[in-house]
Amino acid sequence: MPHAPNASATLPDRGAVIGKGLLWLAKWSLCLVAIAAGAWVLQIVLGKLWVAVLPVALALVISTVLWPPTRWLVQRGLPPALAASITTLGLLGILAGVIALIVPSVVDQSPALADRATEGLHKVRDWLHGPPLNIGDEQLNSAVDAIVSKVQSSAERIASGVFSGVSTATSAIVTLFLVLMLTFFFVKDGPRLLPWLHSILGSRSGRHVEEVLNRIWVTLGGFIRTQALVSLIDAVLIGGGLVIMHIPLAAVLTVLTFLGGFIPIVGAFVAGALAVLVALVTKGLTSALIVLAIIVVVQQLEGNVLQPILQSRSMQLHAVVVLLAITVGSSLYGIVGAFLSVPVAAIAAVIIRYIGEQIDARTTPEPALEDATE
Repeated sequence: MPHAPNASATLPDRGAVIGKGLLWLAKWSLCLVAIAAGAWVLQIVLGKLWVAVLPVALALVISTVLWPPTRWLVQRGLPPALAASITTLGLLGILAGVIALIVPSVVDQSPALADRATEGLHKVRDWLHGPPLNIGDEQLNSAVDAIVSKVQSSAERIASGVFSGVSTATSAIVTLFLVLMLTFFFVKDGPRLLPWLHSILGSRSGRHVEEVLNRIWVTLGGFIRTQALVSLIDAVLIGGGLVIMHIPLAAVLTVLTFLGGFIPIVGAFVAGALAVLVALVTKGLTSALIVLAIIVVVQQLEGNVLQPILQSRSMQLHAVVVLLAITVGSSLYGIVGAFLSVPVAAIAAVIIRYIGEQIDARTTPEPALEDATE
């Protein structure tokens, strides 16, 4: 009678299994190290070329807003150059109108606001002196000095981060001019860029690059336009409440609320806190609480109604991802990094999603092959 084969003889050796697992782990570790090194080199390159990268990034964001009206004008028979000129100049006109609206308000109401702020600080100081806190002058002075130094250092860091890497005195003007010119050319010649890039990269690589860039453009455009609409609704509702309550600098606070909407979570918090602070200094505690209630209600409306309705699931990012992206972007590139961090995170999500689709296409067997195997 033949002996049954030994089962242990057909199993791999324990050391071989461990070695194979360690080899697999080592390969993936080397891949992660290579990716980290590449990211580090990319950050250095971006820092060196930030003077050129920043205008391109801002121009792309603005182009996603200007492309729909430009396309509409081209479809009506206007030449692309003329249509792009109209939309670009129209954007400049809107910005100039906003500046002309808020600057006189700031100039007229700043002295009164400063006097009210000083009066409010005196009241807070007297309250801290009295019971139950009974804080002395030395403690208050040291605390005030610490706060002032912190604010000054933060202001310097933010100011240096706005156009990091640009050291000339006219850097802001040069950057704005570059953004304007790049926006014009992106909007005018945008439809011809992808076919040109496809022809340069070849049919195989060009197909993937063109598909990814198309998805990025759709996602980025939808994200920016949706954020603009949500920010506009927030600004109108909150600004209307400030106007009804006769809060000083209501127009300025409304514009800041609109701009803060493009930096999710953090921007809304900062703009709302500033509005509450102005109401507290100028109108008292009751008005500040009412303004706080208005802001909370509007933010709840935005988070629970506007965002789910106006944004599709493919463009939404988890709050944790948004916070981490804003933290990293602001720490690396200041306020501009905070503004661009969420669009960059959305672009990264599109790329990762496309890579996942390609992996699934290669690892999932075809239905006909499955039937034949069965």
